[in-house]
Amino acid sequence: MPEFIPRSEQRPIVDTSSTTLDLIYFDLVTLASNEQDIRRLPAHESLYVVLSGQVDIEVDGIMFEAVGRRADIWRGDADSVYAPVDAKVRISARGAAAEVAIAGGLCDTRYEPFRVTPDEVDAVNVGSSDTHSQRRIVHLLGQRQNGRCGNLLVSELYAGEGCWSGYPPHKHDTEDGDVETRHEELYHYRFQPETGFGSQITYDEDGPVKILMTRNGDTVLVDRGYHPTVTSPGHRGYIFTILVGKHRRGLIQRFDPAHQHLTKTIPGIDAMRDKFK
Repeated sequence: MPEFIPRSEQRPIVDTSSTTLDLIYFDLVTLASNEQDIRRLPAHESLYVVLSGQVDIEVDGIMFEAVGRRADIWRGDADSVYAPVDAKVRISARGAAAEVAIAGGLCDTRYEPFRVTPDEVDAVNVGSSDTHSQRRIVHLLGQRQNGRCGNLLVSELYAGEGCWSGYPPHKHDTEDGDVETRHEELYHYRFQPETGFGSQITYDEDGPVKILMTRNGDTVLVDRGYHPTVTSPGHRGYIFTILVGKHRRGLIQRFDPAHQHLTKTIPGIDAMRDKFK
């Protein structure tokens, strides 16, 4: 069942020492004006996503300048740089504070670094306010990057006030042909205003139900089970999402049979599924 990591100064937040996830790496880097961070991930490919501010990112000597075009996650789409496994990455803040999320996945193949600008992200709108399921999913590392990286998928999800996401409940913990794929998943939560909160629910078909209260800066690791989440009324929700496939890149979700009928009444479900495959 899932692991809850409250907002803390623990760094990195998730790495190979995790007892819940085997494939995912996650960390947050906050840089003061003109500060730098240097790291190498020996086993993980990674996407460096600028959450706020602007940075220069150097990957094995290749420089990507002025990465980041938004003041915060609520104002525009992300600017990101992909780094291959075992790359030396240097992040340098450009004159002001910046925050960068590092999303990693185990990978056996070494690819070339590249940038994903805000103009190159792939967004899909799902749900509606009437069905309390409105959200916008912005794929930073998705189908458009097939063939350029391994099994790492990275996205940002923006949920409407009081709305559900990951809904209808679905899971992806079993490899079953064209029905379901086995993907680990990590959720990192933010809210606007920051006093907002939500709930993360996980359950197996015949197992226990676990309900977690999520606040600004919390992280949840999902290794199995159905896992819908909801945002409190009066607050916008944001989920930074990392998925890594055990056997393949494309994600196929299996919806809870008890709620399968909702896929026909909530707008955009088919489009959402297609974007992940």
